[in-house]
Amino acid sequence: MSGCCCAASACDTSPPRPAAQPAFTELGPREREVLDLVAGGLTNAAIAGRLGLWAKNVGNHTSAIFTKLQVAGRAEAIIRAREAGFGR
Repeated sequence: MSGCCCAASACDTSPPRPAAQPAFTELGPREREVLDLVAGGLTNAAIAGRLGLWAKNVGNHTSAIFTKLQVAGRAEAIIRAREAGFGR
């Protein structure tokens, strides 16, 4: 008999893993929300309708997002966002 009578996962004595860091901490909550919708393939107009904003405001958010993420445009932002789990 092996001395341990519990399920293998309950006997795990390794130190706990640190919690995953949230992606894009340089972005504010609204910017992360907009980025998630951009990564989901929505246009600025569709995002504006979904969030109750003016399309111009969404454009301002996306410009700020691109600057903060240091990406050249929407396609590159979408790639980075999807790699981080956004847009699902």
